[in-house]
Amino acid sequence: MAGWAQLGLLVALLGVAWRPVGDYLARVYASERHWRAERVVYRVCGIDPASEQRWSVYGASLLAFSAVSVVLLFILQRVQPSLPLSLGHDGVPPALAFNTAVSFVTNTNWQAYAGESTMGHLVQMAGLAVQNFASAAVGLAVAVALIRGLARSKAGTIGNFWVDLVRGCVRVLLPFAFVAAVVLMATGVVQNLHGDRSVTTVTQTAQVVPGGPVASQEAIKELGTNGGGFYNANSAHPFENPTPLSNLVEMFLLLVIPFSLTRTFGVLVGDKRQGYAVLAVMALLWGAGVGATWAAERAGHDAVPRAATAAAEGKEVRFGVPASALFAASTTSTSTGAVIAAHDSFTSLGGGVLLFGMMLGEVTPGGVGSGLYGVLVLAILSVFIAGLMVGRTPEYLGKKITGLEIKLVSLYILVTPAIVLVGTSVAAALPSARTSLANGGPHGFSELLYAFTSAGNNNGSAFGGLNANTGFFNVALGVAMLLGRFLPIVLVLALAGALAKQQPVPVTAGTLPTHRTLFVGLLVGVILVVTGLTYFPALSLGPLAEGLR
Repeated sequence: MAGWAQLGLLVALLGVAWRPVGDYLARVYASERHWRAERVVYRVCGIDPASEQRWSVYGASLLAFSAVSVVLLFILQRVQPSLPLSLGHDGVPPALAFNTAVSFVTNTNWQAYAGESTMGHLVQMAGLAVQNFASAAVGLAVAVALIRGLARSKAGTIGNFWVDLVRGCVRVLLPFAFVAAVVLMATGVVQNLHGDRSVTTVTQTAQVVPGGPVASQEAIKELGTNGGGFYNANSAHPFENPTPLSNLVEMFLLLVIPFSLTRTFGVLVGDKRQGYAVLAVMALLWGAGVGATWAAERAGHDAVPRAATAAAEGKEVRFGVPASALFAASTTSTSTGAVIAAHDSFTSLGGGVLLFGMMLGEVTPGGVGSGLYGVLVLAILSVFIAGLMVGRTPEYLGKKITGLEIKLVSLYILVTPAIVLVGTSVAAALPSARTSLANGGPHGFSELLYAFTSAGNNNGSAFGGLNANTGFFNVALGVAMLLGRFLPIVLVLALAGALAKQQPVPVTAGTLPTHRTLFVGLLVGVILVVTGLTYFPALSLGPLAEGLR
């Protein structure tokens, strides 16, 4: 009953927030006024906020900003011993510093290190937390650029990246995260600048407990669908997530913007019904993922639950199996990567559901911005398939889907699976990489597949049986994160530019309505079939083979 209550409260909170948050986001990106603080930033950086950019310039600005961010965060980690609040920690080794810099800039937040024993407070605040804001704002900017491409007529531009970036940080993420941090502190999440302190436990033994500015980082970690934990245990640590109330708040934070962006989409394209349709697709698949994970963990038929006499092994004992399943299904479907349970300890089929949630492209509802632009790309593919069925040129929101658009969509769909499957194959073939596995057989393969799926889809969670802090995995997963983030973004921006140039065509009797139940079903089917055909052979070698044997 506690699990059902938490699920019901979460859905109710998301339902209450969906309209006001979505409408606010639409006003933020449609407004022609610039706040005084924003004008100061533009003046200091030499930005003309009134100028618009072609998709290529928009994309070049985004890539340049991200490249500089990687370099600066890499340097910050390397010079850590010379910085204030370093807590005596050494500089981060080069390969790990590269991996971590790429991870936080790409909104992945994969962590091959223990936060409390590796990073000082200044690096956590000025490096990692800053990129939590910036990378989430980049995702929002790309989503809004694609919406503009669909909404504009015969336009050569899709907005200004720098304006979208600044507005995402100043008007959305900063105020939302401030409120969230205060709420989290009220639930017991730690917020201080303490170093290590020795405390006496209930068993009268001494234990060193590190403090830190946890609540402020926890808020943007969830709100921006980042996922990087201040502590190695991530959201399972009682300083990051102390109570069932804080757990509910964190799940709400990681889902609220991705779901609310469907309302923003409907408002900005001038047809709110389109937003309802996309919301229905996301909600159906998210609900199915939660239900399947919960059912698999309650059944617990395979080896690990039998050894532990229940499927509670590796779960968050303070919240129980249902809340652990709900959090896990939500975090793997939103590119967040935060965890309150050991995903490696989930049942084989339960872990397979988490894998599948990432393999869907994390569009259910996906990351901040990335979930919306991902599902819109799949919606364009769906209308193209429908057009082939009836022998008619496909259209989406009045824009014809021509050869150029479908080529960009096809490349978008193929890029991430190629990164995931090639990376997994190379790792499985290298003896030096296999030595990092704690398990052999299908479960060991699942650990490798999960790592590259998480990196390529910019999620950041992991199966704990893999030691990823090696030269090979730091570099290979870093490259996977870079390619998995920026190749799809470039393709989405090119698609936005191509659509913006078109003159909308009028709706006719042969136009497929994309706001009705038929299209919702078609889009759900396309998402499942495309993913199934791509990943089913790999899944059959890992979680399916383990779960069905």
